[in-house]
This record gives sequence, structure tokens and C-alpha cells, in this order.
Amino acid sequence: MPCSAAMPRDAPAPPFRHQRADGAFELGFAPSPRGTVLRHLFQQAPLRVLFPNPEPGEPPTAALLNCAGGLAGGDALRQSVRLEPGARATLCTAAAEKLYRSLGPETRIGTHLSLGAGAVLEWLPQEAILFDGARMARRMQVDLAEGARLLAVEMLVFGRAAAGERMRTGSVLDSWRLRGPGGLLWADALAFDDPEAALAAPFGFGGAEAMAMLLLAAPEAEAMRDLLREAGAAATLPRPGLLLARWLGGASAVRRAAGAAIAAVRGAALGLPPRLPRLWTT
Repeated sequence: MPCSAAMPRDAPAPPFRHQRADGAFELGFAPSPRGTVLRHLFQQAPLRVLFPNPEPGEPPTAALLNCAGGLAGGDALRQSVRLEPGARATLCTAAAEKLYRSLGPETRIGTHLSLGAGAVLEWLPQEAILFDGARMARRMQVDLAEGARLLAVEMLVFGRAAAGERMRTGSVLDSWRLRGPGGLLWADALAFDDPEAALAAPFGFGGAEAMAMLLLAAPEAEAMRDLLREAGAAATLPRPGLLLARWLGGASAVRRAAGAAIAAVRGAALGLPPRLPRLWTT
């Protein structure tokens, strides 16, 4: 009988490869005689999208869920949302996202938001918690047609604050590109690969546990700047019709401040109930 070749005893073992998550979703909303409706849905594990019944006065709400319970190094998420002209929608995460310590590769998160003329979108994920050793590379691209309105909030927590953990190793890349009918409106990027030094820098994060950013693209931006400044936020107008506000501090305090700003801005600028979406409070 023919003999099969055996691997020599001293041959190196093949490298161990961890299974990595490759999640994705695509959402498409369009107006109809009965209001905004879902026209397109694609989802790929571990990402799932749920559609709870909206509260009175609220637009259709999509709840984004990571069934894996968190993200590790080498995982990738691809997220796409498109609103047809005149559509309105709110997107939230069902809970805070957790990014675990990486063994080397980055966790990659790519998001593309596209708003047709007169569309209104709220992008309101809850905080992303970066464990010590996490390596995040997150990129956001937004395309706004004429008259579109966007309220977007992102929050990062540097370590498991409730457990007293600080992010001392790892890396962060958080990039934004916002485009309108005439081209690029705003670009921003946060990047560091020495969290212990970056977060402790007195002219950087100053020892803050967390940061949050609120972006509003709407004609009411200037009025909202004054409203948020009165509430103690660091708010500015990078250009007419575009509001940017930021918070630094303890994780709980930053979440409370960002939540209060969301409620105030959605009520005054978007004509929605001046409260947090239900997913933020349940």
C-alpha cells in the first residue's frame, strides 16, 4: 500500500489563526404616503439591526446590535445608511460597544452615511469602551445633499472606568469626512499610539476618562452653538451651518452632558421631542 508522507517531528507548527468577525449592514429609507419606510436591508453577522416601535413623535428607529458582544483585534465592521430625499430616521446602538485588548491587528470600523435632499438623520450610537490594549481604526464618511440635516454623536471611553482600568497601551485612529453638494465641508482625525502619554498630556486630554463629540449640520447651527455654550459645552462653528461640540472628563459626566445636548438639539433644531431616544435610557 502507498504510504502518505508524514510531517517531520521537528517541523514548526503552522501559525495559530484566531477566527475574526466580519460584520456588515446596509440600510435604506425612503419617504412614502404613510411616512418614512424601510426600502433596503442587508445584514451580516455579527451585526444585526432591529426596528422597535418608535415613541410618539419619533421617526423610524433602527437599533444596531453586535451579537458577538464586543470587538477584538482583526475584527471588521462595515456600516452603510442611505436616506432618500425627504426621509427621516434615527439610528442608535442597543448598548455600549466594547473593544477588547488586541493581540496585534486593529479593529476596523467603516461607516458611510448618505442623505438625500431634505433628509434628516440622527446617528446616535452609545459610547465605545476601549479596553487597555485595544487598537481601533474607525473611519466615518458622510455625504449630504442640499437641505439635508444630520445630528451625529460619538463617545469614546478610555478603559473600563467602572473597574478603574485606564487605557495605557493600544492605539486609536478616528477619522471623519463630511461632504456636501460643493465638496468637502469638514475633515477631522484623532490619532495616537501611546495612550498613556496622550491621555495624560496637560494640553491634550488632561487625564480625562472619556470624550464625546456632537456634530450638527443644519441651518440652526449658530443658535445651537449659543445654546450649548450656555450649558457649558465647548461648541464652535467650523463653517456656517455646521456645529461642533466636544466634552472631556469622567465617563459618567461626559455621557450625561452629551445626552443633555442631544435632547436639547433634537428638540430645537430637528423638531423632535426634546428627549433622548429610548435606547439610551433602557
